[in-house]
Amino acid sequence: MPAICCEMELNERYSIGYKGLSNSVFDFEFEVDDALFTAYESREVLGGDCHVNVSLSKNDNQLDLDVAIQGEVTCECDRCLEPCPIEIDYEGHLLVRISTEEGEYDGEVMWLNPAEDKLDLTQYIYESIILSLPYQRVHTEGECNPDMMARFAQVTAAEMEAIEARAGRGNKPTIDEGDFNKLAALKAQMENGNE
Repeated sequence: MPAICCEMELNERYSIGYKGLSNSVFDFEFEVDDALFTAYESREVLGGDCHVNVSLSKNDNQLDLDVAIQGEVTCECDRCLEPCPIEIDYEGHLLVRISTEEGEYDGEVMWLNPAEDKLDLTQYIYESIILSLPYQRVHTEGECNPDMMARFAQVTAAEMEAIEARAGRGNKPTIDEGDFNKLAALKAQMENGNE
């Protein structure tokens, strides 16, 4: 959750005062920057710059929102561990029920007490950006830090050679060809470690 000092500022920044609105459709825009990710102490996103468009349809007991988020965030590259730009292109729908009944917020339906005069979208915007991140966050081919990639390649090869050498001394049977050889050596090392 966001730190208390920044939470109130962000809540104001990403809130819609819906009480004075007539039953109609309204458009709102928000800008997301590093402050949102800092407040949530995000480990996945180092920073970002996104634009949020909200189309809000209001009636007496609910708000219907279509939300679009476009922009770019910075994550750590899964290959070279350097900062990596990731495009964000999110479209979602949020239904806000205005009622004295309290329901659980599930990412698609939010409950708002009629005594509240503002709809706070801070958490929804943050979660939408995080959930729209790709599973693998990497630079486009050829853009990873070459020094880091060279280090990883050396370490991986050296470690594999050491594993193969130790497995060969353990009188465990090995396959003569291909990458299966390395797998057999790794298995042998694990078995020797458990004895």
